[in-house]
Amino acid sequence: MQAQLIALDWGTSSLRAYKLGLAGVVLEQRALAWGIMHLPSEPRDIAGVRCGNGFELAFDAACGDWLDAEPGLPVIACGMVGSAQGWSEAAYRPTPVDVASLGQALHKVRSLRGVDVHIVPGVIEQVGLPNVMRGEETQVLGVLQGLGADMLIGLPGSHSKWVEVVEGRITHFDTFMTGEVFAVLSKHSILGRTQQPSERFQAEAFDRGVHVARSNDGQRGVLSTLFSARTLGLTGELAPDQQPDYLSGLLIGHELAGLPDSAKHKPIILVGAAPLCARYQRALALCGFAHVSLAQEAAERGLWQLAVAAGLTQPVLEA
Repeated sequence: MQAQLIALDWGTSSLRAYKLGLAGVVLEQRALAWGIMHLPSEPRDIAGVRCGNGFELAFDAACGDWLDAEPGLPVIACGMVGSAQGWSEAAYRPTPVDVASLGQALHKVRSLRGVDVHIVPGVIEQVGLPNVMRGEETQVLGVLQGLGADMLIGLPGSHSKWVEVVEGRITHFDTFMTGEVFAVLSKHSILGRTQQPSERFQAEAFDRGVHVARSNDGQRGVLSTLFSARTLGLTGELAPDQQPDYLSGLLIGHELAGLPDSAKHKPIILVGAAPLCARYQRALALCGFAHVSLAQEAAERGLWQLAVAAGLTQPVLEA
């Protein structure tokens, strides 16, 4: 199958490159460690020019040979590559947004190869406290392909996002710094002093953490319950290798407590790394969320949809 598009999911710590064929079928894919905070630095020749720009070097490493083999392929990218610290800043678009509005707002940066890289803008919500995302909006739009119902989409991670979708548009989202807080507490607080890593998932301890977050004790807030990750160890109720999963369940439980009650009656779709999504799926079930499913290949599907909306490539016409 002939390639139609190069799609890049370019975040803080990694760069994923996809060569897509008709209807967004993945023909080839690569994963590189060249996120925007860790770019190559050794200069080399690109298109006959000596180059030391990290973004140009990473772009060439990701897909230079694809462009050599098939000149003229359009390129689209999402994620932190469009941030103020990225290759070129793509201004945020305010909610509500959909595929059409984001597809018409792509930001172009010209590479040394003479190829325009079309960067997807992030999304900002300014009702109440401001909230932003970059990259997640593309995953959400990829999930929505072929789905028309209102839903809630969860994207677990260092900064978990919960995105409300109404009639195919992103209307509202919340951010929870659950993953980053877990890492900081485990590595840099007294809670980590008594923890030991476990070779297996400690399900009972994780479930206990979720239940504590949802209990009367949990109503006093996460700052009150966090210390129990230490005291339950001191009193012998949690073994050292159970404490990390207890803390994980506690933080995820508090995160889910922040979701609106109406979310229990909506379909929920999770997008992200399978092991982390499995934790969230388990916690959601414990909290009474019944309609939960997982999505795959969300970023590449979203990038394809946005490229079609922007006219960079063509949809497959039904016979």
